[in-house]
Amino acid sequence: MHCGDLCDRLDELLDTAAYADLDASANGLQIGRREREVDRVAVAVDAAEATVEAAREAGADLLLTHHGLVWDGLERVTGRDYDRVAGLVEGDVGLYVSHLPLDGHQKLGNAAGVGDVLGLADREPFGTMGPEEIGQRGRLPEPAAVGDLRERLAAELNTGGQGVQVLDFGPEAVEDVAVVTGSGVDWLEEAIEVGADALVTGEGKQFAYHEAREAGVHVVLAGHYATETFGVRALAGRLEEWGLETTYIDHPTGL
Repeated sequence: MHCGDLCDRLDELLDTAAYADLDASANGLQIGRREREVDRVAVAVDAAEATVEAAREAGADLLLTHHGLVWDGLERVTGRDYDRVAGLVEGDVGLYVSHLPLDGHQKLGNAAGVGDVLGLADREPFGTMGPEEIGQRGRLPEPAAVGDLRERLAAELNTGGQGVQVLDFGPEAVEDVAVVTGSGVDWLEEAIEVGADALVTGEGKQFAYHEAREAGVHVVLAGHYATETFGVRALAGRLEEWGLETTYIDHPTGL
């Protein structure tokens, strides 16, 4: 498949254009030639020297990541940026990136994957960013203790050995769960406003402790990396349906 055709299909699937004015990431094809033929795609959470090297070793024509190399424009390609770009160019590996579009996709996205692990039902978009939502909210099949949520996530996520942390301030029985992956604790106030019993996200910030305690809401911190592996893996499945070979590169950070 031509790289340009593949990128156009991905952009349409993920509604990339809807996030053009919302996302600091330059989503879509960041590095590469649209006319090049793509047979094998490597997928990873981060575009970094380690994942670029792994993609080259796997014989990938394209590396698809959640976190790319271009944020808020690109002024210079020097230092570590140069090393990363050089690795891609020298290996003739393109780079396709989907940041917020892959967070917000209600079937293939990161929050959707966390929702699948927890078995959430009656799901709806959550996590307002401008006119879009980058997370999900739903109900557990039956009420559960927040410790049960921690155990389910710890069993399914590669947290790099760091475990799942809980700010245990919510009700004994959790039913309503909001999810914004990665650095999603900024949506804690929205979770409180909609009446969620718990917010599941990746990493925490200092303010969340007192805000959650005062509002009586649980916050589950399962790791930025760990909560954002779902989207690229789901896209790998879609790419295989399109006749492409895929390789998943797992490089947990423990953060």
